Amino acid sequence: MWNEPYLETCCRSALHRLRMAGRIGRPPGMKDGPCLVRLAGMGFCRERADGWFEITAAGLERHRSEILKQAEPAAA
Repeated sequence: MWNEPYLETCCRSALHRLRMAGRIGRPPGMKDGPCLVRLAGMGFCRERADGWFEITAAGLERHRSEILKQAEPAAA
């Protein structure tokens, strides 16, 4: 059963850009700002004190499963 929140195409793209940005993150005021705010509301990224957005562990997992389409890593 599907139990994850749906991500619009624009939000999936924003999540990918966020992942590609790495530790630098994404600045506020960009065209994907509304998507970053939505992703933050779902816990996939967070807004830092400087206003920039960075991906969270949940965001990395969602990127892996939805953008990269990789299965869950095997437990060690």
